[in-house]
Amino acid sequence: MEATQSGCLFLLLLVTCKLSPEVATEVQESTDGPSDSQEPVWLTDVPAAMEFITAAEVAVIGFFQDLEIPAVSIFRSVVQNFQDVSFGMSTDSEVLAHYNVTGNAISLFRLVDKQLDLKSEDLENIDATKLSIFIGTNNLHLVTEYNPVTVVGLFNSIIEIHLLLMINKASSEYKESMHRYQEAAKLFQGKVLFILVDSGVKKNGKVISFFKLKESQLPAFAIYHTLDDEWDTLPITEVIVEHVRNFCDGFLKGKRLKENPESEEKTPKVEL
Repeated sequence: MEATQSGCLFLLLLVTCKLSPEVATEVQESTDGPSDSQEPVWLTDVPAAMEFITAAEVAVIGFFQDLEIPAVSIFRSVVQNFQDVSFGMSTDSEVLAHYNVTGNAISLFRLVDKQLDLKSEDLENIDATKLSIFIGTNNLHLVTEYNPVTVVGLFNSIIEIHLLLMINKASSEYKESMHRYQEAAKLFQGKVLFILVDSGVKKNGKVISFFKLKESQLPAFAIYHTLDDEWDTLPITEVIVEHVRNFCDGFLKGKRLKENPESEEKTPKVEL
């Protein structure tokens, strides 16, 4: 997996890139608890695999030549922990060849950008925790909720522009706002990563303050370029698809609503 090559001031401000024990704990906590039982879907030919992948925002597929290796049972054991991910398995030689698998592999396909692979050598020492971290940190959707787990995947994406919606999930307007935000995300698929930041979560305060926003200005959008740390903000009263489109289009064309001289300065790098 290739990380975005930049200073990533925002990333350094908020997290470290290492998968720390705290991140592992976050993954474990997010996947613990009762859930509906699910099993991986068997993919018996190339058209079935292609349809399965294109129908999901995030799909994880185990490509196995040998069903007796330990990675197979480990793969099955984590499936029920991720209810927002589609899981599939295939042993079909044509399917494996289509996805350039020569041994065994577990691949994660993201609708928003790219494919990530764990090859045979990666699977030799895999366990349920490592696989859960791989899936949890790279589980990016059309709209991804910001947390200490997903932030790693967000900055490992090839997409350099991030749009953040900062809104309290407990607010009355949250449900309708998210519906419109999801619709707007489809317009910028492959160009902009859409992120939800719950302003009701205390530890998200540093994200809000980084963009020089106050609680009284929320909800708000913040758009951020990971390569050069350029950013802009737009306080809003409600999420409107047309406003999202105009804000993103303007930023992509190099237009900013207002100058943010602070974003040009070297903000002290602190760890969240």
